Amino acid sequence: MTPRPAGTGPDDSTPTGRYADFGPALRVDGGLRARSTRGAIGVSWWSRRFLEVLESFALGTRLTRGRAYARRGQVLRLDVSPGRVEASVQGSRPRPYPVTIALPPFPDALWDRVERELAGQAFFSARLLAGDLPAELEEVFAAAGAPLFPRSVGELSQRCGCPDVAVPCKHLAATFYLLAEAFDADPFQLLHWRGRSRDALLGRLRTLRADAVGSATPTGRDAGMPGPTPSVVDGAPGGPPAAVAGAARVLADVPDVPPTEAVDRFWVSPVPLPDRPPILATGPELLLRQLGAPAAAIGGPGLLERLRRAYQALDPG
Repeated sequence: MTPRPAGTGPDDSTPTGRYADFGPALRVDGGLRARSTRGAIGVSWWSRRFLEVLESFALGTRLTRGRAYARRGQVLRLDVSPGRVEASVQGSRPRPYPVTIALPPFPDALWDRVERELAGQAFFSARLLAGDLPAELEEVFAAAGAPLFPRSVGELSQRCGCPDVAVPCKHLAATFYLLAEAFDADPFQLLHWRGRSRDALLGRLRTLRADAVGSATPTGRDAGMPGPTPSVVDGAPGGPPAAVAGAARVLADVPDVPPTEAVDRFWVSPVPLPDRPPILATGPELLLRQLGAPAAAIGGPGLLERLRRAYQALDPG
């Protein structure tokens, strides 16, 4: 990518002091442009929640000053890995600035506990395995003592190679906005940042669900009935085709005439049915979530997070 001088825009205010020699930022062709061209950035619940949390840290204009950079394509690269977000942002110097935003990933023991909780509820496992990240997932992590989002700005380690001492600088702020849009495209990126890739999480859920079904499904011998014929089920030489063998596995436990001791099981499903969706015990934050972002005159999006914390302090249970 070859930098070329950019025209003066809303984010190219004239620098003063020791930054006066740098001039306006250089633009590049092929940068990562924010999909939002005006107004708020982020359309999904996860991206808006992420920006809401950041704005609640009272960062003020230090965050919004990077919005123009995000929309002009000044971010050249954005990579999310466990515990780290790395980006390259083109500023006024020929060489792009390296940007790093670190957030501690959750330990494996905590992930194991959360995965077992998710696999134990059909509501969550079905949604996740279908590629959807329900908003209620945040409450599962909070109940496990591991909030998905940082609770204070101190949990984030922010570094940029530019000479600006402000944190976040506009290069960091632009990275935050592009990261929020990355959560729009794939909210599993948030979980990846916290230590679990999409494939690893879904693979673990499938394994846990399969183990639960296998342990709950009675076999023919467990139910006091003859087991399947080896030549039929195991595909022994001379046995029926695989489709017939598969049907034999399902029907092996169903007798032609149910014996007296099996009458109470005759109409029971041969495999466990999905458990009922959980009834989520949500507090006042559910109403706050439905209200949307307040206007800037009464506090802006950050007001929601401050109200949520106030409600939690009043009713910690």
